[in-house]
Amino acid sequence: MRIAVPREIKPQEGRVALLPPQVASLCASGHSVIVETGAGLNAEASDQDFLDAGAEIAGSADSVFDAGELIVKVKEFLPQEYRLLRREHTVLTNLHSAANPEQLDRLLEVGLVAIAAEDTHQFGSPNCALAGEVGAFEGVRMVLACHGGTGRHFMRHFGAAPATALVMGLGSVGRAALRTLLGLGMRVIGLDISAGARKEATLNWHDRGFQADPIETLPGHLPDADLVINCVLWDKRRTDHLLSRDMLRLMKPRAAIVDISCDPAGAVETCKATSWQDPIYQVDGIRHFCVDNIPGAVPVTASAGYAEALLPKVALIAEYGAMEACRRDTWLARGLTAVAGTLTLEEAARVQNRAYTPVNQLLAAV
Repeated sequence: MRIAVPREIKPQEGRVALLPPQVASLCASGHSVIVETGAGLNAEASDQDFLDAGAEIAGSADSVFDAGELIVKVKEFLPQEYRLLRREHTVLTNLHSAANPEQLDRLLEVGLVAIAAEDTHQFGSPNCALAGEVGAFEGVRMVLACHGGTGRHFMRHFGAAPATALVMGLGSVGRAALRTLLGLGMRVIGLDISAGARKEATLNWHDRGFQADPIETLPGHLPDADLVINCVLWDKRRTDHLLSRDMLRLMKPRAAIVDISCDPAGAVETCKATSWQDPIYQVDGIRHFCVDNIPGAVPVTASAGYAEALLPKVALIAEYGAMEACRRDTWLARGLTAVAGTLTLEEAARVQNRAYTPVNQLLAAV
């Protein structure tokens, strides 16, 4: 199979879907890999590195999409890429189709096979930890007075208490945020609906300034918080919020919110996606950081994790084709989004009120 790796064009997105070691593995199995020139530069992978691994280098996005059967990317397609998509393509990337109806329209119109990489990870995205760590680091910066924050230090000094952070959600992203914040010496209150998650976090951080509480205690903690970090993925059908706009008035005037999950108007009602070029906005005097591709800030590390996780899926599709690969790998099938103009992703169907065909039904029919 001809596997194509385009250069990412989302602003400040330096990741690449496959690195030279993965390319070498695929080429050794008899597949062709075409990489757009410059695709790996921010991940410390040069065109020559890819050539040495057995890849071909394409000089433009048009060339790489024209040459490829399986298109492997990191981020969603941007409108300027829509014209490059063809019915013959299988695409594997982070699509987030439920929140992107325009892109979904195009995928269905073209009639290609689309697989959402974000739904195919059995143990969570390899970049979740990086998002939690980098997001927390940005939150610490926002607490500094020079960035408009409350001016508390992240460590205890001279009898002054350290900054206090609230972390909503103690899954893989939340635990990564805890590692960063508690490692720096901040006081952290972790909030989760799960008693098990709270107990595990308490055991892991019993010797630090940490306490865990039920999520419903959030309003009582807001007045003391210098920083709130959201790590809760929110069901896009819900119209309620964990942190509503009305609750912003409970916060300190110079407190900050970092929404790592970045579900617009989701767990944080006032969340809207931003970019690294313009990451912060204010609502009712509270600064919000809602960058939707946080791991793009560390492309060397993030690409290594992403490419390693994607290789088995790419190899399976390349060997058997998309449909048979989904039959063989139930987690790959979970990401199946569109096939020949048919929507198969239940989440997108629910959120956008579209008709869909369940994945199992479609796989049995083709």
